[in-house]
Amino acid sequence: MDLSPELLTVLMFAGLLIGLFMGHPLAFVLGGLAVIFGYIGWGPSIFYIFMNRIWGTMDNYVLLAIPLFIFMAQFLDRSGVADDLFTAMRYLLGQTRGGIGLAVIVVCTVFAACTGIIGASVVTMGLLALPMMRKYGYDEKLSYGAICSAGSLGILIPPSIMLVLMASEATISVGQLFAGAVIPGLILAALYMIYVGIRCVINPQLGPPISREERASITNMQLFKMVMKSLVPPAILILGVLGSIFFGIATPTEAAGVGAFLAFLMVIGYGRFTWKGLYQAVMQTAKTNCMVIIILCGATCFTGVFLGVGGGDVVTDFVSGLGLGKWGTFWVMQLIVLVLGAFLDWIGIVLICFPIFLPIAQDLGFDLVWFVICMAVNLQASFVTPPFGYALFYIKGVDPDNINIRDVYKGIVPFVILIVIGLAIVTYFPQTVTWLGSFVSN
Repeated sequence: MDLSPELLTVLMFAGLLIGLFMGHPLAFVLGGLAVIFGYIGWGPSIFYIFMNRIWGTMDNYVLLAIPLFIFMAQFLDRSGVADDLFTAMRYLLGQTRGGIGLAVIVVCTVFAACTGIIGASVVTMGLLALPMMRKYGYDEKLSYGAICSAGSLGILIPPSIMLVLMASEATISVGQLFAGAVIPGLILAALYMIYVGIRCVINPQLGPPISREERASITNMQLFKMVMKSLVPPAILILGVLGSIFFGIATPTEAAGVGAFLAFLMVIGYGRFTWKGLYQAVMQTAKTNCMVIIILCGATCFTGVFLGVGGGDVVTDFVSGLGLGKWGTFWVMQLIVLVLGAFLDWIGIVLICFPIFLPIAQDLGFDLVWFVICMAVNLQASFVTPPFGYALFYIKGVDPDNINIRDVYKGIVPFVILIVIGLAIVTYFPQTVTWLGSFVSN
């Protein structure tokens, strides 16, 4: 069939949106469109192309870190470290206005540095923090927004499976990406805390402090022991995983194995190990990893066909032809990622956008590590933007009878704005990405 690249580009994206709005899984939408348009363009030989692309993707040693990091996250979820840390932070920060909200953000930030999975963070903090915030009369929208946004930091702050996949697709060092993402992740956490703190200072009814009687129920020495018990093991885990990568002692895949082993020891150390829990961790890891891999297969086939029919050139010419200059083009690309984040899974966005945007970024003279981190910060919004943000449905699932999804949508809006502010900070102060990376061995 003799169709122009422009028409094929429009048809493929239209098919993608139609398939998603009909409720079909992303992997099968991408794979199905690849088969249809690949057969139109190349006939039966397209299946040999698919086999080569999938084999090339699966043969990537770096991707082996993904199931290991997922396995580590499953163990940590069962260790109870988040429960103990939240209790300690609640007593430590609780007497300040908005203190429980600040404790949520601190715990999520520490938990993010131990795992690369947001589901565990959002659900765990929803179960732990929501009842406590309701007990003290916290504003529901502020509570939902803090839990969803802070819980999503796990996909940005290393170790992150998103950064592992990004490094694979961009053919750059995982260690450099991990180092580059640390400060931007902390910037977002700081913005969230500043926002919660300021709002609760201005209007104390949004986040009242805990009672003096509750704080007086434990001594300062007991609180110190609680903080040490809940912070030291995660700190050892973070040092073992990230330190070994940053100092060139281990590859990300090897470090992921070390992290999984340390998380296993933490489960035993906290007295939470059971054979049933081990079985559940293995099964959940297998399910999550299969989900990532099947999307990866569908997306690599879709991208191959899209680029093969000239779709990449069409999008590149369109973006470059807008005549907006270097920074105007940059913000157009970021806007596209932000809009796609409301409808697509982050894996699909990475696998579709990277082959198109990375050559444009290189032509414009942008540092590739910095550009990828900017996209990673932007993709934070994909987890909290309606209508398909995962974190929104995780928090809804915690208490489906008492949580109004509209309140969740309203509560997340200020935090999406904070993500955009964080992206602007990282964009115009590239040292936030490149400084730590300059000390890291490739």
